[in-house]
Amino acid sequence: MKLKQEQQGLTFFGLLIVGILLAFAGVTLARIVPTYIEYMAVQKAVQKASSGTTVAEVRGLFDKAAQIDDITSISGKDLEVGKDGNRVVVSFNYTREMPLMGPAYLVMKYVGTSE
Repeated sequence: MKLKQEQQGLTFFGLLIVGILLAFAGVTLARIVPTYIEYMAVQKAVQKASSGTTVAEVRGLFDKAAQIDDITSISGKDLEVGKDGNRVVVSFNYTREMPLMGPAYLVMKYVGTSE
């Protein structure tokens, strides 16, 4: 009986469960990273677009930058353009849904503004 109390470690079944959880986390992370990279590209495009003076110009500048950076989640017509004093402020808000399994989805909500 003394040998059983001294034994430590992970059983094969425990190792299998941990492996499955790590694989699921890895696959989920691999699906999240591209959406975050796209968010960073959107943020950069919004910064460039805020140099425009009219709403149409801001949206056109964003659409050009979106075409270069391959941004597909949002377009120039989805931007909210306003003014803060003499400065043009551009903000955006969009969501990305990623199916996990069955009826389960992971929803990522991205919000940002030009500074």
